[in-house]
Amino acid sequence: MRKNIVLIILCFTGLAEVQAQEAVAPLYYRAPVETGVSYNSTPRASSKTTVATLPFFEDFTGSSFFPDTSKWVDRKVYINNNMAVEAISRGVATFDAIDENGVPYDPNNKNVLRYSDSLTSQPIDLGSYSAGDSLYFSFFYQPQGRGFEPQPEDSLMLYFKRASTTSPWTRVWRVAGSALQPFKQVMIPVTDANMFHSGFQFRFVNKASINNADDHWNVDYIRFAANRNINDTLVNDVAFVAEPTFMLKDYTSMPYHQFMANQSGERGTQHETSIRNNTQGGVNVDYGYTAREIYTGTPLSGGNNSATIPANTENAVSFPVYTNTVSVTLPNAAVAFENKYFIQSAANTGPVENDTITRVQLFHNFLSYDDGTPEKSYYLKLFTTLPGKIAIEHHLNVPDTLKGVAIYFGRQVPLAYQKYFSVAVYKDIEFGGGTDQLLHQEDFYVPSYSQQNSFWYYKFEKPVVLPAGKFYIGTIQPALGTSDSLYFGLDLDRTTNNHVFYNVLNEWKASDISGAVMIRPMFGEFYPSIISGPVTKHANQWDVYPNPVHDKIKFNYNQVYGKAEYTIIDVRGRVVKEGSVPSSEWVQVTDLYPGVYMVHFKVDGYESTPRKIIKL
Repeated sequence: MRKNIVLIILCFTGLAEVQAQEAVAPLYYRAPVETGVSYNSTPRASSKTTVATLPFFEDFTGSSFFPDTSKWVDRKVYINNNMAVEAISRGVATFDAIDENGVPYDPNNKNVLRYSDSLTSQPIDLGSYSAGDSLYFSFFYQPQGRGFEPQPEDSLMLYFKRASTTSPWTRVWRVAGSALQPFKQVMIPVTDANMFHSGFQFRFVNKASINNADDHWNVDYIRFAANRNINDTLVNDVAFVAEPTFMLKDYTSMPYHQFMANQSGERGTQHETSIRNNTQGGVNVDYGYTAREIYTGTPLSGGNNSATIPANTENAVSFPVYTNTVSVTLPNAAVAFENKYFIQSAANTGPVENDTITRVQLFHNFLSYDDGTPEKSYYLKLFTTLPGKIAIEHHLNVPDTLKGVAIYFGRQVPLAYQKYFSVAVYKDIEFGGGTDQLLHQEDFYVPSYSQQNSFWYYKFEKPVVLPAGKFYIGTIQPALGTSDSLYFGLDLDRTTNNHVFYNVLNEWKASDISGAVMIRPMFGEFYPSIISGPVTKHANQWDVYPNPVHDKIKFNYNQVYGKAEYTIIDVRGRVVKEGSVPSSEWVQVTDLYPGVYMVHFKVDGYESTPRKIIKL
């Protein structure tokens, strides 16, 4: 009996160890990235102060990641259609612990709670109103959404601005943090005589943990009008809700010549979106779409249909995927199919802004499973004695030349600038009867983070020619103790096969995490139009010699750029030597202990790919 008990304990211990090898984390920053989706909205006004009048309405239907400046005076919240669960209509305002630049309000103190995001209306003229006009302010809110839950000490608050010069802002509503809940509507009467003035404003504010972007709130469907009552909670609106799907069966984007080589195999059967009937009765909805190629204006397709949608129900609407006749001369030229969906229904008496939604199906010089916008971060929990590997399966329909990789890094606290990794390309991996067949590996990359919080591009020193068929691309994190837990963007919109495999205990396993890890293989040239993080300009125009080295080294680079900056780092991530030097001078390294070091080199403001040196 005792042996059985020990065996059971060991089994559960092993199970826990296996389950803990991969994990998800908050993004730790906001991610305003183009997703190929756009929406009808009112034109964006200038940032100058404007005075609005009642009725006021906002459901955050727009093509910007920031609030509409004709209605709002600040830019701190994130306008998106990714973070909500079952929103009232497409688009919400997401509150978290990071500012309008996408970084924490306080990057140093992880444990502090403070007022974080705010959303402040433009002034609204209430001077001609009184309590007898029955003004009601209403909105919907949701904690957590698709992010991480706000804790009980976190909160979402609403303030009204009174006609007072000493303390104009007064809090009229507050709710404490909690786990995910459906959207709830709040009704607030405006009866205080001090509110009826020409400079009235309202402001949403959240209180959050600073260094953790896991205190999410979503706000949607704000209405403010006269002649309402406490029971005026019905939303008489039929609106688009979900993002339209991509036209491809598996990829979200791929090179056009790869698509044309196997159209029938790459196309999905349907392209679809969804419409929500927020009314209290069933409605018959007429809807349709038009399609064109954006760059040439070539008409592609179109169609109309109708459906009866029950009350308070979301229905998927779809059309068969069409064939196309667009031809291009360059193999990696950008081609973009625009599918514009619209609602035409006499029963829809609500706002018209959310009656149109557009998905752009982009074909370019990369393969992707993600839509460009992460909701969380993915990482491996590594062991100090074993490297961690990620491999993402792809396929080609015709041979092609792999030029590099684009990676979306999730930010960490502190940032992972010293976490070295390698990029590996495999013909096959040892999973499901396969064997590891490494085609190419480039070492000593480090993560980088652009101010736009987007992809960072790594151009291979040597292109890799790939045959048609399956291949894998991914990363290797060395067993150095300083390269653990490297965060990658995770797009939660992929709910089917994520094509991700990982290796932590010297064995490849299929990922159990739902979502697409945002690593994209790049083909052809690195076109400037798709560059969000800079490609190193002088990555291949410098070298260090002699290597191995005894006592001194010299950097060889184009002297037209003047002095260059160097940093030498040991295997534990510590800076052991740094400075600036012209190309003709030697740098003494006799004080360094024998071993392996990484040299970071910056020329003309651009950091090049690090080089490994061996000190004898």
